[in-house]
Amino acid sequence: MSEKKGVLRLLEIADEKRSLLVVSGILSSLSAICMLIPYASVYFILQELLLHASAPANADGAYMVRWGVIALAGLVGSLILMYAGGMVSHIAAFRILYGLRVKLASHIGRLPLGWLNGTSTGAVKKTLEQNVEKVETFVAHQLPDLVQVIVTTVVMIGVMLYLNVWLALACVVPIVLALLVQVLSFASTRTKENVRKYYDSLERMNGSAVQYVRGMPAIKVFGQTVHSFRRFYADMIAYRDYCVKHTNDFQNGYLTFKVILGSFAAFILPVGVFLLSRDPQNVAFASVLLFFLVMAPGISAPMFKIMFLTSTLRDIGEGVERMDRIFAEPPVAEPPVAEPPVAEPPVAEPLASRQPEHFDVQFDDVSFAYSTEGEAGKEALSRVSFLARHGQVTALVGPSGAGKSTVANLIPRFWDVQEGAIRIGGVDTREMSSSDLMNTVAFVFQETFLFYDTVYNNIAVGMPDAAPEAVYAAAKAAQCHAFIQKLPQGYDTLIGEGGVYLSGGEEQRVAVARAILKNAPILVLDEATAFADPENEYEMQLALAELVKGKTVIVIAHRLSTIREADQILVMQKGKVVEQGRHEALLQANGLYARMWAAYTDAQNWQIGKQRGRVDTDEHAQQYYSR
Repeated sequence: MSEKKGVLRLLEIADEKRSLLVVSGILSSLSAICMLIPYASVYFILQELLLHASAPANADGAYMVRWGVIALAGLVGSLILMYAGGMVSHIAAFRILYGLRVKLASHIGRLPLGWLNGTSTGAVKKTLEQNVEKVETFVAHQLPDLVQVIVTTVVMIGVMLYLNVWLALACVVPIVLALLVQVLSFASTRTKENVRKYYDSLERMNGSAVQYVRGMPAIKVFGQTVHSFRRFYADMIAYRDYCVKHTNDFQNGYLTFKVILGSFAAFILPVGVFLLSRDPQNVAFASVLLFFLVMAPGISAPMFKIMFLTSTLRDIGEGVERMDRIFAEPPVAEPPVAEPPVAEPPVAEPLASRQPEHFDVQFDDVSFAYSTEGEAGKEALSRVSFLARHGQVTALVGPSGAGKSTVANLIPRFWDVQEGAIRIGGVDTREMSSSDLMNTVAFVFQETFLFYDTVYNNIAVGMPDAAPEAVYAAAKAAQCHAFIQKLPQGYDTLIGEGGVYLSGGEEQRVAVARAILKNAPILVLDEATAFADPENEYEMQLALAELVKGKTVIVIAHRLSTIREADQILVMQKGKVVEQGRHEALLQANGLYARMWAAYTDAQNWQIGKQRGRVDTDEHAQQYYSR
């Protein structure tokens, strides 16, 4: 990780050449100098009038007109140079934005899928959009402002020191005091901590807002308000409280800053009057004092921008830290690049990704624990071993928290195992490239994610180059063609923002259509019919029956009736495989599976009004039957 912080780290991440920023800085500097010309023109005109105060008619009119034209030319030149500098800075800003977003998206795409599952969508979205968007404001607008402030201040102080040291020092005092107030207000440890908490609360609110919007139909159906969605409401209140606290912390510093910068005359006049009182007839000094009084606003006006500049720099610093947290996440380890033989001419360097000869999935003494804040947590799997053969269905059953979903998630390398190995066709999954592994495994989980895109593209993501006929065939096989045809634009209907939201069963069938289209040799299913209504469940079972033919199928079963014909059933409890076999053999063993089956069948036959003994059976089902 780089030791650079803030803007320097930002430019390092974006890898943007500084040439455009240098050109923008030069143009902004020239604009700042030209902007001082009108102030100088006013001074020379007033000086001419002061020299002929007793007889204004004797003042040189042509001289004053000439300075008026020079003032106009300086103003026009300043605006032109400011526009040119702004255009260049905008080009640089958008290039930096592009570089940042591409690098972030590329890195996130190489992270373990488990990281994405455990990270709030709103938090990632805020980093990619809002934190990065701050860069455009800074580079395109406030960086030129910073250059103007520095150039204006340096040039003016240099001129003032040349004219009169004491009056120049009187101008430097409010500048130093204003900057000191800025440092005390924004650079303290307490302020930094409050800013961090502010951004944390904003990030949490963004994350819970996404969930709230998705759950809004249910909230409306039950006649509830935002208060019923406690997490979102609590996050909003926390954000409001930090905003108020944020404002209260800065209001005194902000007011003091404004008062000091608006009071240059209060510092200049006492010194000027004192010096003038020692030589009242000194007309030359009087004109110099007049110059200071006229030109002081030329310093104070641009320095007001420092307040907003400091705020943006703080925002960028916080945003860069959050980007670095993402970059600090280690990507999925890929096999090393194979070195081509020396004797042969160098061609494209292939990845040393091993290709499986068949598609049996083997867990070999696998242990795994989810890490929490960098430390290993309780083991989710402990020394799990089994073989799922190609062309067969392997079902995982067991109580909630037994480790079924962990087994499914480890096959496509959502995480890497800590001990043991997972092999496909005898090849360790860690020796396969991510692209090869993803092409080998298809999965349909209970929690389905659909992109804010058309229905067609949501299905075609399983195979982007597929012909439209193949996409439609997959949709028909997944029993979702009929409801898609009823949507406003059919397959071109947008899902999500600006479009429609599908029901849980409809989303599940779209996910099944993806898997059918992908046609991968290994299929992982997490109760793919969980959200299907009774009318369509039979059709989906038929679709899945076609989908699983000739594949290695690993299915997490919540309804035991769906896996009676599985080639093997793995019964899991507390992260271990405690029983293994076919349905009939497991029933005869009279172990955990037999008790789960009894609880399941009793729950299916349970009716209100039966004897009290049924309550014990229902409790038995809750203990052993995974939701």
